[in-house]
Amino acid sequence: MNALLSIAFVLCWSSGFIGAKLGAGSAAAVTVLMWRFLPLAVILLVAAATLGRASWRGLAARDVVRQAAIGVLSQSGYLLTVYYAIQLGVSSGTTALIDGVQPLVAGALAGPLLGQYVSRRQWLGLCLGVAGVALVTTADAMAANGVAAWAYLVPFLGMLSLVAATFLESRSRTRVAPGVALTVHCATSAVLFTVFAVAAGAAAPPAEAGFWAAVVWLVVLSTFGGYGLYWLILRRSGVTKVNALMFLMAPVTAVWGAVMFGEAFGVQTGLGLGVGLAAVAVVQRDGRGGRSRKTGRSPQPDPHSLPVCPAPKPQDSGHRLSGGCS
Repeated sequence: MNALLSIAFVLCWSSGFIGAKLGAGSAAAVTVLMWRFLPLAVILLVAAATLGRASWRGLAARDVVRQAAIGVLSQSGYLLTVYYAIQLGVSSGTTALIDGVQPLVAGALAGPLLGQYVSRRQWLGLCLGVAGVALVTTADAMAANGVAAWAYLVPFLGMLSLVAATFLESRSRTRVAPGVALTVHCATSAVLFTVFAVAAGAAAPPAEAGFWAAVVWLVVLSTFGGYGLYWLILRRSGVTKVNALMFLMAPVTAVWGAVMFGEAFGVQTGLGLGVGLAAVAVVQRDGRGGRSRKTGRSPQPDPHSLPVCPAPKPQDSGHRLSGGCS
């Protein structure tokens, strides 16, 4: 089951870069994002008021505010930078490469912020993943013409925004249902992107079938598929392992680009995909039955974690992820 979830996550998350490119051809970034989230937020809010009312019971105002902050970082901040970078001319593959640095950043911060032990073998896998991603997109980045150097900093800021959202969620003490979190995140993004689009005079959608095809693509595959599975796998497996899958985004995005847009897929791309797969295998197989960094013994349950959860796994020691037991 975990393997199937991981495969689905990689495919759906990678589809977001392709969807951004599809939308960028017919409208501004804020226009695509506004119409991606506005109808979705309305549907989710109606569902929450009718079918999912029980999931909201017991939530304090501070829990909703925390989820709104996570939504600002993980959706609004992250997506706006990705779309804007592609609009500036940064290719989807290069954007995925910069996004692929996220696991290394998250791995470096997991210890001091969450107390999660990242072993030497996992660090090897993380570094191997960076090498695989670089193989796929280095040539593309070097061949880019007419793109300002500062444009490559834009997706880097988005990557940091998603890392911040991941740790903010991981330090939460309150159990929030995935449907509740998704509703709050999407509603927050809908409000922000609508404000941005109206302020920019870009709220009106273009009368093109391709625009709405891109919106449907992004809602179904990227939001419900990629974004939903990101938080599900995060809660089941921990920060380090879910972020290791991010190494596959750049090569898989290159495959999508080759199929949909006729972009070249050469030996270097295939080699990078193989290295990325090896990196994920190294990280996913490590950490089973490891030891605590501080004590040298198997970690004990977090006294602050939810009482219904068993003792945390070695890779998740120190703090319990908020969405439930691993």
